[in-house]
Amino acid sequence: MLTRSQALSPWLAALWWGSLTTLGALVVPMLFANLPTLAMAGAMAAKLFAAQSWLSIGCGVLLLLIHRPGQAPGQNGRSQAVLVFILLGVLLALLSEFAVAPRIVSRENLRLWHSVGSAMFALQWLCAGVTFWKLTRKS
Repeated sequence: MLTRSQALSPWLAALWWGSLTTLGALVVPMLFANLPTLAMAGAMAAKLFAAQSWLSIGCGVLLLLIHRPGQAPGQNGRSQAVLVFILLGVLLALLSEFAVAPRIVSRENLRLWHSVGSAMFALQWLCAGVTFWKLTRKS
């Protein structure tokens, strides 16, 4: 039987994955297509990516608290296996926010750091998607 906090898990994972998907596939491309200059679009995208990082960190930390070992009676292997993807996703969000984003904003080797940030965003999206999938599939 699921506890209330465990029942919240799929919703947190859906919020995490859905927000990454919406930002990366819809919002940021719309900024660059519709704002008058690339600089304006880039500045706005930076703010949105920062907000997304904090949302990702929040969802991930809550999921980690819910699924930490030994906290829920009757935890199965699925709950344990999902921890790796949650941890990796949170780590990617932290690195993006504190290691990559400042370099992009300061325009330090922009091509390199933008590529690294894009790859990290894609990997975080994958981690959130796997987390969502693992938490919603039937046993």
